[in-house]
Amino acid sequence: MSIAVAKSGWNMDVVFQFLIRHGGLVLFGAVFAEQIGLPLPAIPFLLAAGALAGVGKMSPAAAVGLSVIACLIGDQIWYELGRNRGRQVLNVLCRISLEPDSCVRRTENFFVRHGARSLLIVKFIPGLSTLAPALAGLFKIGIPRFLFYNSLGALIWTACFVGFGYLFSNQLEHIALQAAQLGASLALLLVGSLVGYVVYKYIHRQRLLRELRIARITVDELKQMMDAGEKVTIVDLRQPLDIEAAPYVIPGALRMSVEELEHRHHEIDRDRDVILYCACPNEVTSARMALLLRKKGIAKVRPLAGGVEAWRERNYPVEEQTVLQSVMR
Repeated sequence: MSIAVAKSGWNMDVVFQFLIRHGGLVLFGAVFAEQIGLPLPAIPFLLAAGALAGVGKMSPAAAVGLSVIACLIGDQIWYELGRNRGRQVLNVLCRISLEPDSCVRRTENFFVRHGARSLLIVKFIPGLSTLAPALAGLFKIGIPRFLFYNSLGALIWTACFVGFGYLFSNQLEHIALQAAQLGASLALLLVGSLVGYVVYKYIHRQRLLRELRIARITVDELKQMMDAGEKVTIVDLRQPLDIEAAPYVIPGALRMSVEELEHRHHEIDRDRDVILYCACPNEVTSARMALLLRKKGIAKVRPLAGGVEAWRERNYPVEEQTVLQSVMR
């Protein structure tokens, strides 16, 4: 199997050459980097390792084994951080995400549906792989249970891509040769597309945050409204696992998920002030839903700055809330 070296650009051929020279160390580093959240995709390395295994240049067992170990080390770091630092860790992860309002919510939805078994599939879903171990730690999934499902999930994920590269090594070689011929043009196209996507998401996020800063209400302002007897509807948008981690709500708050609010907005009194709060950084989910409700004809709707945590920091009264503990089973 001959492997051409591309003159420039990031392509499969470059990955092949790195793996040939440095073998398992490069593969281990690439997988570990992705698992701890660095913007380095590990899948090309897994495919390349499988292709090299297909022609006898790398042991398939070693490729899978090193990748699984890299996954487990990276995931264990986030698990411990989530267990000991709680939601602060998720907030950090969400602040660097291009979709900060949905990254935790999507992961939590998986945990609500599947419990710890969700760890078997999250690595196949972009954006969830790093969040899932931190969330598992936050909600106190036991270490033996976490290690079992996470190890099995890492094994399935790595074996799939290494196996795919192994089975289609000839086709991947052809792709690498074609990419090498395109050289800088292909690299420029790929980089340009990626930069354009990131810029679009960044501008969209900043516009939303500007609207949020203008619209949101503080906890002190909300408390004054409630003390004055003003009619106000408070909606708690947190997911069940958020309630389990912080089992309290602002007195009188209605609990509705984002999905429920989208379909039940007609139940909200149009004549009242509507206050929304969530568990995500910068109240971005609340801001999105506030904009949605305004489009539905609810004019007096605002996100609550800091959510229920800011409310508790001011020692304002809260109501205890319980959720079913079966979610994590």
